[in-house]
Amino acid sequence: LTLLRVRRQAFSQEQGSSFMPYYWRLSGFYFFYFGLLGTLVPYWSLYLKDLGFSAVAIGALMAIPQLTKIGAPNLWGWLADRSGQRLRIIRAGNLLAAIVFLPVFWVDTFWSMAALLVSFSFFWNAVLAQFEVLTLQSLGRQSHRYSHVRLWGSVGFIVAVLVLGEVLDRVGTGVLPWVLSGLLWLLWLGTLTLPAGNAPRAQAGGQGASVWQILCRPAVSLFLVAAFLMQLSHGPYYTFFSIHLEAQGYSKLATGMLWSLGVFAEVLLFMGMHRLLERFSLRQILIASLALTALRWWLIAEFVESVAILVFAQCLHAASFGSAHAAAVETIRRF
Repeated sequence: LTLLRVRRQAFSQEQGSSFMPYYWRLSGFYFFYFGLLGTLVPYWSLYLKDLGFSAVAIGALMAIPQLTKIGAPNLWGWLADRSGQRLRIIRAGNLLAAIVFLPVFWVDTFWSMAALLVSFSFFWNAVLAQFEVLTLQSLGRQSHRYSHVRLWGSVGFIVAVLVLGEVLDRVGTGVLPWVLSGLLWLLWLGTLTLPAGNAPRAQAGGQGASVWQILCRPAVSLFLVAAFLMQLSHGPYYTFFSIHLEAQGYSKLATGMLWSLGVFAEVLLFMGMHRLLERFSLRQILIASLALTALRWWLIAEFVESVAILVFAQCLHAASFGSAHAAAVETIRRF
């Protein structure tokens, strides 16, 4: 926390006092959004397991938010570009996600749970991509400082994972729907304080390359293939890592600590990411991230019984997500 205060003070001095409200509003959204993710990703599979779902069913249900992420952000992004009402879409997406998630307290069958996750994730996935655009617009010339704002999302993830690990060991996974629902409503309240950004409404027939022309560039196509494979490799980790640890005798608190360790390494990486971007090319950073990610998955698969190796593998989250994500956002911004 002391390190974060120092970074925040330095950041505020660079931006001037007028930027500070934006900094905390943007950072606060990331904090609650990824706090919700820190509740959903490590522990929801355990909740589904306690409801009696099989591994196949758990895998299918945990894949639903990723499936809706294929189409939902594109639809909402198109609406935001055409309407120029990006902030309203962010607020509406959060509100609708909170509302449609309410039946979770009575859902206990596969198809009803699938329907709930489809509707919830359709609206929830409308939010983050639009918020990333809003953040970069608000940062303006200081877009290279994106990681300083984004790191508060990692802090929110760490807090959620650590606190819930202890809580779930004491009271069980039945508390998860209450926590998720509460965070969704807090997240919506947070959107009411967000700045509107400065993007004009998109004009039909405007000049510039079309999206298809951009996608056909070899550099863009290869980047998207690499991003696809990186996401594909994370699928088993996000879905089954907690179950994998539980099968090896790790407690929920220990599981939460291992999850949070990886995100803490990510926080440290974000704090110095702007220096890496100044020293190394995006290509070098992305290649190094992919190589270290492959090493991480191999260590988790082969040496899960070794706490020391598992700790080291989780620290590699700084590469498999931290540097890969920050470099990918910057790559997309440049494209």
